[in-house]
Amino acid sequence: MIKQKVLFICIHNSARSQMAEELLRKMAGDRFDVASAGLEPGVINPLVVKALSEEGIDISGKKTVSAFDLLKEGKFYTYVVT
Repeated sequence: MIKQKVLFICIHNSARSQMAEELLRKMAGDRFDVASAGLEPGVINPLVVKALSEEGIDISGKKTVSAFDLLKEGKFYTYVVT
């Protein structure tokens, strides 16, 4: 089965898109190739790191990603959620 590619985008890739990416990966990572990015990447919100750690997900070493960098790299997605 080919995994569908999903990209979650928010302004800074610091909260909502990070949480959406990690929760979808946890719930359906076997069916989806998941990523997240921001239009103006910032720093991941420490409360997001804490909330996800309570779900057993460690993103403490993760960095934010620019949606424009993904485009420049030629990455394409089946679904883009903003």
